[in-house]
Amino acid sequence: MKTISNNLILFWQGTLLSYRALFAWLRPVTYMASKIFMPLAQMFFFVFLGTYGSGGGNSDFYVIGNAIQITSVSGIFGVTFSVGGDRDAGTLPYLFGTPANRFMIFFGRAFMHVIDGAIGVVIALTWGVLLMGLDLSKTDLPALGLTILITTISTCGLGLLMGCLSLLTANVMFVNNFVYFSLLIFSGANVPIANLPAWMQVVSNVLPLTRGIAASRVLAAGSTLSEVSPLLVSEIGIGLVYGVLGYFLFAWFETQAKKKGTLETV
Repeated sequence: MKTISNNLILFWQGTLLSYRALFAWLRPVTYMASKIFMPLAQMFFFVFLGTYGSGGGNSDFYVIGNAIQITSVSGIFGVTFSVGGDRDAGTLPYLFGTPANRFMIFFGRAFMHVIDGAIGVVIALTWGVLLMGLDLSKTDLPALGLTILITTISTCGLGLLMGCLSLLTANVMFVNNFVYFSLLIFSGANVPIANLPAWMQVVSNVLPLTRGIAASRVLAAGSTLSEVSPLLVSEIGIGLVYGVLGYFLFAWFETQAKKKGTLETV
């Protein structure tokens, strides 16, 4: 029991410290502006572009797609920098020098970003209701909340893998931006999956967000949790696969870096 208690304390302390360190340079007003106005800007752009391009079609498709996709801001950028930022800050040798449980350290980096990402989606959906006519009157809101949480966890799983890749390259911002903007297309947020070429549909099916966005749209149309549960099970499964791959890559990097003395180099 003492070992479990110590691991839980390690998980929670690591979670809080890594999250605070990531945003230590931001003033609260700057952080709040990024959480409130960034989703609004993205949604305005893609909602108006999409409805115009489709000849004034239903804006709900774009509102829901981009609102759920907002979770990748925390899932991709936040988690990546929480994992990879130790090398830039010069704290990676201290992290790998401690005998602390690596599993708790690694997955603890994503916990606060799950909460942060889910809040971002709620803010985006609120903008959709208030300014863009999104109708959630037929929606099972608890089921939608669960869908948002699962989708955020899944996206953070990809972020954990990206964070480990950031330990191997100095071009992490390029990679992160490429993944983020690719998700705008491949996840079905702005282009129906059925309209994509066959090879793009294959890529979409192995990415997080795709099934979460689809489930959210179906729920908004009045479906129940039982009807979208297969999508949600697949979504969380994909996220866990990415997270586990990231964990093994993290362990491999530690082993190789210690052997070669390259903890602070690429």
